[in-house]
Amino acid sequence: MTPRSPQRWKESQPISISHKIDESFPQTLRLSFQKTLDLRYGENPHQKAAMYSDGSGLGVANARQLQGKELSYNNIVDLQAAWDLAQEFDPSLDPNAAAVCAIIKHTNPAGCATGKTLAEAYKRALECDPVSAFGGVIGVNCPIDGEAAEEMHKLFLEVIAAPSFDEAAKARFASKKNLRLVEVKAAPQRWVLKNVSGGILVQDNDSRPLQDVDLKVVTQRAPTPEETRALLFAWKVCKHVKSNAIVYARDGQTVGVGAGQMSRVDSARIGAMKAQLPLQGTVAASDAFFPFPDGVEEIAKAGATAIIQPGGSQRDPEVIAAADRLGLAMLFTGVRHFRH
Repeated sequence: MTPRSPQRWKESQPISISHKIDESFPQTLRLSFQKTLDLRYGENPHQKAAMYSDGSGLGVANARQLQGKELSYNNIVDLQAAWDLAQEFDPSLDPNAAAVCAIIKHTNPAGCATGKTLAEAYKRALECDPVSAFGGVIGVNCPIDGEAAEEMHKLFLEVIAAPSFDEAAKARFASKKNLRLVEVKAAPQRWVLKNVSGGILVQDNDSRPLQDVDLKVVTQRAPTPEETRALLFAWKVCKHVKSNAIVYARDGQTVGVGAGQMSRVDSARIGAMKAQLPLQGTVAASDAFFPFPDGVEEIAKAGATAIIQPGGSQRDPEVIAAADRLGLAMLFTGVRHFRH
């Protein structure tokens, strides 16, 4: 999406964090899958596990493994997270997303970046949190070439997922016998299923794109074009971070990720604490609204200059006032991206 100048928001304008969803879920849901793989164990060694395929030839469950040890349950879960984040960026729609690399650890991004080449994207993603990236899973949105493979080869990784690997990349990775190389064909995911005792939950996949019309400037200062590009990048990454989620970023590069905290202000603090790159001049994305101004204050203290968030809190006026007092620009999207 090429950003236009965001609309300005009026305090009297209602903010909705819901969107129209397909309500045509069947009264009886019948699922058919074929077991394709017995896994060594589940999340922990005392748990048994297997993988089943829908037979489509698409997606992670039908991926082609080129080399490496057998995939574990946790490998596959992280592989899906890495693949989903990398595919969030469409090179045909975004000229800045020709190459995207996502580094995942325990389903959360340890780093994500774009680049003119995949090698550049990988190095920029790694800069975000090189310590956490050790033993991680990588997903990319384009074929892996020899230059990118040379850089990735330097780090211990569990899995690398890509649409394809060229011969130079395969040759470079061949010395790492345990490293799993996986080719994945993109697959649309309509529903997300989750087990609960006695049944399952079914919901639409969180695939609603952010439109230009969604963006509303709510502060006295509008974001600059550079801030807007960084905010849109951070928003895409934040969608793939476990709630509560705060992502600090520059244009095309994550700088700090605060994930999975019970308090949004703690996520803001942890994201800043984990940053290995300078935070001054970054922007921040929040997957849901700020219930109090303290989260905005922590983000400003870290050095960020603009924030993107859904809005919709009863205390939005207080949050906006805090942003104005601190000289921040803030965008509302009207869309929430919780990830549990």
